[in-house]
Amino acid sequence: MPVDVYGVRHHGPGSARAVRAALEEQPPDLVLIEGCPELDAIVDLLGEVDMVPPVAGLVYAVEEPRQATFYPLAHFSPEWVAARWALAHGAPVRFLDLPATHAFALAQEVAAAPEPAEDRDEEAEPVEEPPVPSERLDPIGTLAATAGYDDAERWWEDAVEQRHGSPAERFAAIREAMAAVRSADTRAHDDPEVRSNARREQWMRRVLRAEIKAAPEARIAVVCGAWHAPALVPADFPPASRDADLITRLPRTKVAAAWTPWTAARLSYASGYGAGVSAPGWYQHLFDHLSRPDPDPRDLATSWLVRVARTLREERLDASTASVVEAARLAETLATVRGRPSVGLSELDDAAETVLCEGSRLPLDLVHRRLVVGEALGSVPESAPVVPLAADLTRQQRSLRLKPTAAVQQVDLDLRRESQLARSVLLHRLELLGVPWGEVADTGRTTGTFKESWTLEWRPELAVDLVEAGIWGTTIAAAAAARAADRAARSADLAELAALVSTCLTADLPEGIEAVLDALDARAAVQHDVPALLATVEPLARTCRYGDVRGADTARVRTVLAATVVRACVGLPMACASLDDEAAAEMVTAIAGAQRGLSLLADQELDPVWTEALEAVSAPDHVAGGVAGRATRILLDAGRIDADTTAHRMGRRLSLAASAPQAAAWLSGFLAGDAVLLVHDATLLGLVDTWVSELDEVEFEDLLPLVRRTFADFGAAERRTIGEQLSRLGRPGAVAALVDSGIDLEQARPALHTVARLVGWKVVAHDGAA
Repeated sequence: MPVDVYGVRHHGPGSARAVRAALEEQPPDLVLIEGCPELDAIVDLLGEVDMVPPVAGLVYAVEEPRQATFYPLAHFSPEWVAARWALAHGAPVRFLDLPATHAFALAQEVAAAPEPAEDRDEEAEPVEEPPVPSERLDPIGTLAATAGYDDAERWWEDAVEQRHGSPAERFAAIREAMAAVRSADTRAHDDPEVRSNARREQWMRRVLRAEIKAAPEARIAVVCGAWHAPALVPADFPPASRDADLITRLPRTKVAAAWTPWTAARLSYASGYGAGVSAPGWYQHLFDHLSRPDPDPRDLATSWLVRVARTLREERLDASTASVVEAARLAETLATVRGRPSVGLSELDDAAETVLCEGSRLPLDLVHRRLVVGEALGSVPESAPVVPLAADLTRQQRSLRLKPTAAVQQVDLDLRRESQLARSVLLHRLELLGVPWGEVADTGRTTGTFKESWTLEWRPELAVDLVEAGIWGTTIAAAAAARAADRAARSADLAELAALVSTCLTADLPEGIEAVLDALDARAAVQHDVPALLATVEPLARTCRYGDVRGADTARVRTVLAATVVRACVGLPMACASLDDEAAAEMVTAIAGAQRGLSLLADQELDPVWTEALEAVSAPDHVAGGVAGRATRILLDAGRIDADTTAHRMGRRLSLAASAPQAAAWLSGFLAGDAVLLVHDATLLGLVDTWVSELDEVEFEDLLPLVRRTFADFGAAERRTIGEQLSRLGRPGAVAALVDSGIDLEQARPALHTVARLVGWKVVAHDGAA
């Protein structure tokens, strides 16, 4: 029985063309392709008109969808060409690799194996250590080095992809070359990669033996990776009795399979795909050229450079037709000088850089992703099996006209328009489900709440995320609500729950909001940590304030917010007593956040309660300085205390009797990045100036970093204004006092200049003196 073994390079255009020619020359009765047999049930879909590469077979473990594997196919993939040929000619096509049901179960066993104990009993029996993986063997790199090439990709392209002639002779040469590399492989038999390949090849041979036995007279074509080709020639098979030790009594797990769109970018090495190619876009161009009846090598260079020139023009860069002609001639000359059988991508890049880009690589880099890698996104027919969640997403994408693309795109949404609000809701629901198709982007100068901006990029891995999210429901809305409820049930962090309320609101999940609010209310009722309670105020207040933008009912949110604020205010005075520096900083942050939230609402019932709580912590001396300073500033800005009261409290806090570190902390909390008070209130500025000037040398050196950090938050103009204000506070005898003290002003000049610059003063020389 004839068995034709075609060893290919996955995603090799020359290999794909050779496979097609070999199948036409020796039409088989059965086509076997390297891949897990779970794809047999859906392989017929590859013949559908709506199946447009790049696509991938997705095989995943039903109970653990994150354990999945992809089988990508492009137009220039030999496996795609072989499957399409078989379906078009009525020949059966099947996959012959190790089933995923066994491969996943074996991987689960390895992951679940206990790690060897570090401390072992010397008298205990020795435990066999797992084999250490050897350095990965690169067959193509080995052959390239043998041929004198330093670039494996370039050697493969010269030796295989751009060679013409008998396909049978080419595949025979590949098998012979790979057999030589395999014979020189010195890795141990228990090496994980060696053992895995051996198991897979044993299974492939089992399938081949079964097919030969079922139809002895039929011709079989086997399309597999070049590495496996020598092991699948029936004449070289070992006895069946000694060829099954690795594939007996294998474990099983339940798996499912589907076709999913793929992207050109995910076919490249840069994506981390092990069987990837360096330039999917170039390989597609090369395959299209080689598929013509009589391809002219000169057309390959010209047509590619025409695309480069067109893309450069789209980037608003000059690229004339005459330059394209000159670049094509240069590329052909370079190929001849370098001894290549045809123009390759390196020659085209060099020619384009020299002629079209005038010697600069930067313009060429701008179009590299679009051309060399490509931005193609495949599609699968509607009849292809998908999980219900993916089907619902496809339906919504179609109805909302939100087409997934492999290219990064910016989408600006006006939430006042119903259709665009629906887009926002879908993207927020997907984000909640862990399917990050979109990422919220900066809206620019617009500060309104009706605008939202997203950066969208569809990646093939999102198909796995959808499968994994399918455990929460069969529709996006139901699954997102269930996911939110589960997160709420598992979380004890009040801030996280408050943020989750806002997330459910933007995702329009009423059921999710109710579940999260129930959990938040229950947690807050037994929560005694005041900073944690305060941390929930701002996100809940924002939800109440901006909920009407999306037409959501926030009455329940406001009820929970009111109860949380009251609980926090009751516990605030006690919580602010005897705080260390770290706890005081945490409390200041919590109070500032709560103030920002409540200022959004201007609630007549909550504001008095909040003011009373702040008054209780702003005046007592036992309250940490930072907390008291922040509370005093909030009360002053709200008009609850006047300037005289503020000056009195500042004077008491910054007096000599007060602790210098606490005084500095009070000042930091009071100022909090806003210099308006010191600029417009000379009394407060004078108090600060007096406090700083009366510090002794040791205290000043200790507090200088804190004070400087406080003033560093001010703008340069603000610091300059404060310096000018200080110069007018009225101490005319200051310089005379320095002279009378015996200080050498000439030696002190650099230090005085530095201090002047720090406070924003301009240094002016008078008669040679500063």
